Amino acid sequence: MKIGLFIPCYINAVYPEVGVASYKLLKHLGLDVDYPLDQTCCGQPMANAGFENESLKLALRMEDLFKQYDYVVGPSASCVAFVKENHPGILEKAGHVCQNSSKIYDICEFLHDVVKPEELPSVFPHKVSIHNSCHGVRELHLSSPSEMNIPYFSKLRDLLQLVKGIEILEPKRIDECCGFGGMFAVEEPEVSVCMGHDKVKDHMSTGAEYITGADSSCLMHMQGVIEREHLPIKTIHITQILAAGL
Repeated sequence: MKIGLFIPCYINAVYPEVGVASYKLLKHLGLDVDYPLDQTCCGQPMANAGFENESLKLALRMEDLFKQYDYVVGPSASCVAFVKENHPGILEKAGHVCQNSSKIYDICEFLHDVVKPEELPSVFPHKVSIHNSCHGVRELHLSSPSEMNIPYFSKLRDLLQLVKGIEILEPKRIDECCGFGGMFAVEEPEVSVCMGHDKVKDHMSTGAEYITGADSSCLMHMQGVIEREHLPIKTIHITQILAAGL
């Protein structure tokens, strides 16, 4: 299988270490992975702000850039979910049948469902609380939604259990929104910050040293709360834990 690594624009600009960890992890697992250098935004910010037409050129560009790959894999549940769920409708208006939607995976989903590693060389001797992002839970099914009467599962937890020395924890309100929500944080900053504060406190109640998850956007939002309030907890993307020591 040939994999195209999709690194969203905000990860490229703000959290490049997440992209590096993703590449190292996939290569370590013996996968044929490539990073197309001419990547840009998938169009999610425009569409979320009500300017979906402006995301059409970006969707077409992404289709062309990743057409040669069997899988498209990215370390951002929200961006992957946007391509998977929204690109088909956006591209249909231009008479184009979306190809990426059927082969794009969040990296945790890809590792858990496709690669299925039985072990990792990672060592992370810390207490870690899992943050379940809204897109990851309800569009990519990385964990079971608490509002549904179905057996509990967490693909993030399953992967973290392969890491040596880690203690995995989860907050009481296991999949409550952190308040980021892209444009919501801009349009309703007071509500967004209050939700972020509540979510960080819920993670802290576990006794964790770190909050981890599959979305750097959520982690960024909570990190802002942590830094402003000088709280004794940190955030870290799950790929950085899974690739620790590589």
